[in-house]
Amino acid sequence: MENVSNVNKLESIKSFQSTISKSEKALAHMTQKGANTTLLKKRLKALYIGLAMLENIWNQRPHYYTLEDLAEARNVLTGLFPSIENIYAKSKADSPQRTLLERRIKALELAVQAIDDLSKSHM
Repeated sequence: MENVSNVNKLESIKSFQSTISKSEKALAHMTQKGANTTLLKKRLKALYIGLAMLENIWNQRPHYYTLEDLAEARNVLTGLFPSIENIYAKSKADSPQRTLLERRIKALELAVQAIDDLSKSHM
């Protein structure tokens, strides 16, 4: 994790913040409509944890998540890869959407790596 450029760090944190914001808006909309929000709440928690792990490693911000929380978040975050990669494969080269997806994939990979590193250090 040490060899991540400052640009990648900033882009990854912004990507998480953007994804969290979009998810929070979707949750509010779904709640208002009375839709089932269980999956979205689970994903949102995993996104919060992913962001917290990056900020913990890069900005020395404390986190208060258990190893169980980290393991669950890791599973949820890795579960997002197939759908994001599928959308990425369908996106046009050099499109803003593709750039956003590349950053999101990189951010998720870094968060999973941070969770793995933190989990190993607690063993």
